[in-house]
Amino acid sequence: MQDTQPKTIYLKDYRVPDYLVDTTDLWFELDPKATLVKSRLKVRRNQAAGVGLPPLLLDGVELELLSVTLDGILLSPAGYREFPEGLSIPVDRAEFLLEIQNRINPEDNTSLEGLYLSNGMYCTQCEAEGFRKITFYPDRPDVMSKFTTTIVAPTDHPVLLSNGNEIERGNYGADRQFVTWEDPFAKPAYLFALVAGDLEQVEDSFMTVSGRTVKLQIFTETKNVGKCDHAMRSLKSAMRWDEEVYGREYDLDIFMVVAVDHFNMGAMENKGLNIFNSACVLASPETATDSAFQRIESIVGHEYFHNWSGNRVTCRDWFQLSLKEGFTVFRDAEFSADLNSRAVKRIEDVSLLRTNQFSEDAGPMAHSIRPDSYMEISNFYTLTIYEKGAEVVRMIHTLLGEKGFRKGSDLYFKRHDGCAVTCEDFVKAMEDANQVSLTQFRRWYSQVGTPVLDVKDHFDETQGVYQLTVRQSCPLSEKQEENLPLHIPFRVGMLDSTGKEISLNEQGLTETILHVNGTEQIFEFFGLKEKPLPSLLRGFSAPVKVHYSYSNEQLLFLIRNDTDTFNRWEASQRLALNSLAELQEAYRKGEPLQLRSELIDAYRGVLKDRGLDPALSAEILQLPSEQFVAEESVFIDSEATVVALEFARKAIAEELADEFIRCYCELNSQKSYSPDAKDIAERRLKNICLSYLCATETQEALDMAQNQFDSASNMTDSAAALTALINYAGDSQAENSIAQFYTRWQEDAQVIELWLSQQSCSPKRGTLKNIRALIEHPAFEMTNPNKVRSVIGGFANRNFKQFHKNDGSGFEFVADQVIALDKLNPQIAARMVIPITRWRKYTGAHAEEMQMALQKVADSHVLSKDLFEVVSKSLG
Repeated sequence: MQDTQPKTIYLKDYRVPDYLVDTTDLWFELDPKATLVKSRLKVRRNQAAGVGLPPLLLDGVELELLSVTLDGILLSPAGYREFPEGLSIPVDRAEFLLEIQNRINPEDNTSLEGLYLSNGMYCTQCEAEGFRKITFYPDRPDVMSKFTTTIVAPTDHPVLLSNGNEIERGNYGADRQFVTWEDPFAKPAYLFALVAGDLEQVEDSFMTVSGRTVKLQIFTETKNVGKCDHAMRSLKSAMRWDEEVYGREYDLDIFMVVAVDHFNMGAMENKGLNIFNSACVLASPETATDSAFQRIESIVGHEYFHNWSGNRVTCRDWFQLSLKEGFTVFRDAEFSADLNSRAVKRIEDVSLLRTNQFSEDAGPMAHSIRPDSYMEISNFYTLTIYEKGAEVVRMIHTLLGEKGFRKGSDLYFKRHDGCAVTCEDFVKAMEDANQVSLTQFRRWYSQVGTPVLDVKDHFDETQGVYQLTVRQSCPLSEKQEENLPLHIPFRVGMLDSTGKEISLNEQGLTETILHVNGTEQIFEFFGLKEKPLPSLLRGFSAPVKVHYSYSNEQLLFLIRNDTDTFNRWEASQRLALNSLAELQEAYRKGEPLQLRSELIDAYRGVLKDRGLDPALSAEILQLPSEQFVAEESVFIDSEATVVALEFARKAIAEELADEFIRCYCELNSQKSYSPDAKDIAERRLKNICLSYLCATETQEALDMAQNQFDSASNMTDSAAALTALINYAGDSQAENSIAQFYTRWQEDAQVIELWLSQQSCSPKRGTLKNIRALIEHPAFEMTNPNKVRSVIGGFANRNFKQFHKNDGSGFEFVADQVIALDKLNPQIAARMVIPITRWRKYTGAHAEEMQMALQKVADSHVLSKDLFEVVSKSLG
């Protein structure tokens, strides 16, 4: 690890920019090895920054500077100072025209930040600090400028795109052409985009609420043109939804989407020109699973919604990242919930939060949704910023109600349109629009960690008074010496002994929100005839952990009777966790393993309840993942965790085999594929039944999987059957199916990413030997983040059994891959190292082996800023 620690940036040190850029004119002459970039900036002193004329500081990384001209005068090298991360230019006037020429090398840019090549296509990624890899510029979100961009390229790159509207095009010499784009809206440099290549397009249009026609275009490689329809439908749905729910109309004449194979993220909301990871935009029934269809719909919505919550109103600095991301994740979650199953969408979002974000809160990289400091901002594109940030916005929505929240968002957009603002500005708009105070609630933005609510109850039979005593706390971290009480909206309901909901007030309401805002509070309910069974944190009304001593019988009762669909699922998870904890303890003691009958009874009831939504049935029948079991443990015993889950899965499968067969056969109908919510739910339930059946490892079950694999007309059923065969079939059958799948789909990049992931995530076939073979496979590409996530990420994050082998080989393998990745793509390296940073939560030799692997990374070379921050905080 380097001796000199990279500089830490602190929120408390924020200063407004010394200079502003009113207009930015860019000129690109594209060349794979030597692209020429010319910038022409109209700069003026920012009066809000104070008096005097300090030097103009511009950010710039890995740039070959050619010339600097100030108001038409070419400066000699003595007229400026170039340093490793930028340029300093002394100035003697408050307004001036600055012109800079530099060269960059897109072909060798494997970091995928700035301008780079993907399959011969030029594309950009500038958030958070990628623009400084294109040209020298004040690369910060509070410097907003109107951009005009001219792109010059050979005629074999006929598609030349940038932000805004096209205003001119023509020939440039004998074999080149140019196109000029003008964006009428001021934006920060992180929203700049450029794409150039030999691409095909799918075109449609959208009529806005005011009657304007907007051209919609999706660009992709020719072979993928047939996989754009779903993304186009999703885009039009998002545009209409944003008009209806938020009153937001699109503001340009054209909206463009480009599919790119090499991309660090899911997608990017550049103004008018969204660049998407191909996996997040391309889909057809034959090549994409149901989850891919839903993910595309969600991400297309997310990036489109950013046009207002992120572009028209952007963040002042990167500490405010959740201002745009948390708000927009909440918006896309509501969009997806409205179009699909609201209950299942909530379950999926909470599962992600509790499995991964809660562990982030308890880990070495823990931070608040508005961090106080960072070394590398790329490390803070986290679930805390996105998912927990969305939960904080959801709580505001809960506190204000739908109408109040809409009033607040309307005021926020009106008040701050065209501005770079803070999280405080967002909350203030909500307060002012509704004439309420959210002073205590603001602590959610600055406090670190996952709050815990300890709940106890008491019933006074003589008075008919039921009491809930709620005590809130939050584990302290090194980053925070004190955690003050938060304002937590705690939604509760109650059931009587027959399973009916109890009225909680004179109006007959059966659900209420308790405002938990003190360290300890007592809430009383009057006029009850018997002690109720509480249904706590309904709908997961706050991102907290709730401790209440439910018995297994009470959990089974909630599964059968609770009207809150989230809490029915939650009760099933708690019942499963209790059962798994007993199995782990028995395994550690060397006692025979036996699964609790309550869990089997619960699952049997779900399978027999034909009136239950198949989407909810599918969620309830899913056992908690190894990762969630680990997250719920004080200290992780990986071997006992794996044994308990494997035993439980097989025991359930064998005990309920007849019910699983019946359900599978009822749902295994041959009908045309549709990605609507009902069909998705039925396919999911059917394939969960198939997975359980194959866990019995009977020939009958494996034959069912093979038949489905051979006859499947859509990728959802094909992939589910292949996964079952990979996990449970004998070597010959599994290998034949793997080979057959590859032969059929080897030319489709997205399907092969799925194929790689299925093998790397398999507890049976994802051995370290096979993982190494996948890395040597022609389909794998170390410079492609999707392939890296599929193999290395899949192994480390979702193959709990093989990654946590007792000899520590899995940890060392990941360390070696991270070391190699850091020299190619620091962002991806920093993300891949996360699984071995949580070593403190493991026991004995396991923890030591993980720590040794992490130390190996630290000692390997001079680490990038991205990786250094994660590793140093994890070892410190």
